[in-house]
Formats: sequence, C-alpha cells, structure tokens
Amino acid sequence: MPSLNIFNLYPNHLNLYGDRGNVIAVKQRAQWQGIDIIVTNIEPGEHWSLDSCDLLLMGGGEDSSQLFLAADLQKRKSDLQRLIEKGMPLLAICGSYQLLGHYYTAINNENIPGLGIIDLHTLAKPGRLIGNISISCPLWLPERMLVGFENHAGRTYLGPALKPLGKVIKGHGNNGSDSTEGVIYHNLIGSYMHGPLLPKNPWLTDYLLEKALAYRKISYNLPVLDDTLETAAHKFALRL
Repeated sequence: MPSLNIFNLYPNHLNLYGDRGNVIAVKQRAQWQGIDIIVTNIEPGEHWSLDSCDLLLMGGGEDSSQLFLAADLQKRKSDLQRLIEKGMPLLAICGSYQLLGHYYTAINNENIPGLGIIDLHTLAKPGRLIGNISISCPLWLPERMLVGFENHAGRTYLGPALKPLGKVIKGHGNNGSDSTEGVIYHNLIGSYMHGPLLPKNPWLTDYLLEKALAYRKISYNLPVLDDTLETAAHKFALRL
C-alpha cells in the first residue's frame, strides 16, 4: 500500500467556511483508493520541515490571521519556495492563496507582506465578492467544471506569465473584472473557492493525489471509484 504525508498548515487559524473539509476529503478518498495517508497539523511557532511533505494544504483566514501568520511563514519562505519549484503539490485557499503573492493591502490600507513566491498581489476593496461560483478548469482535456463558494474583499491580480485555475462561468473569481479564478503554478493551486472545495470536486482531489504520488516517485494508478453521489452533488451545485 503506498503512503503519502499530508501537511495541514495552521488549521486553527486557516479554516474559514469549512476548509478543513479539504483534509478530510483527501484522506477519505485516498483510503478508498488504497493509499495510506498520514496527516500532520502544523501550528505557528512549531518546528517543521517540508522535506517529508507530499501534499501541503492551506485554508483561508481573516485579515487578522493573515497578519499574524505572515511573519511565521516568512521564516519558512526559502524551504517553501524551493519545494514548490521542485514540484511539491500545494492547495492554498483564499487568505493563504493571497499570502503566496507579493503583498495584500487590507481595507484599512495596512500592507501585509506576502512571500512573493508567485507573481500576484491583492488589494482589498469595499464590497465583498460573495456567492456560489463555477469555473471551467484547463487541468483536464476537455476542460472540467469546478464549483465552490467565495466570500472575499480582496481582489487578486495575476502577473502576465501566470495561468489562472480557470475561467469564471458564474461568480466573481480573482477580482470580479477579468473572469479569472485562482492560479496554477507548477503543482501549486491557489483559489478563492471554499465550500470546502475538494468534496465538491472529487476529480480535483484525485488530481492532487496523482501529483503527490508522482512527486514522491511512487508508481500507482488510482482505481476508478463510483462517483455517482459526488457527481450528483456537483451537478446540483452547478444549478445554485
């Protein structure tokens, strides 16, 4: 049985709108597919090394949490950047997605420095972007739909060389103006989609598991699961 190490970063601070469900979805789906999953929760101030991590999960947090966590993350920047460039899979939702960019300017004009690992920046503006969201995602051919829920004041703008996670079909996405949502950089995925994201989109969960296996150089074909219920739930979410 193959085994993967999943690191869940700052779970007591980054868990808006059920983002902890992404960890549960990865663990359960992997077990159904015959993969042993070891989940390690990492809190601020704890000593940790990402060298044994096969998939890093980060949820969303409020502005106050981002300011608090930014300093701790800065201490880990070099390792995080090195492993992202090496191909470590990472799913970052909302606030943690913002922190991977150059900076986040809060609604009070307070500037929160990001890690600068990916070429994006975020500006908070009046009026929150809230509601169900669906996007067309190019991670598969033909493209597949992803669904979720967004609630953010930040408007994120990608650098010209970055690819978005998808094109907004319904909702707001990165900034409500350019029809982009999220980002893809190597095996890093950033997104504003809560809900949580992975239980609503099992094919994205499988995608991350496949990338984690490949990153660890484990040869293993994921067995096909009966996704009748998951597909029905996904189709229902598309109608919301």
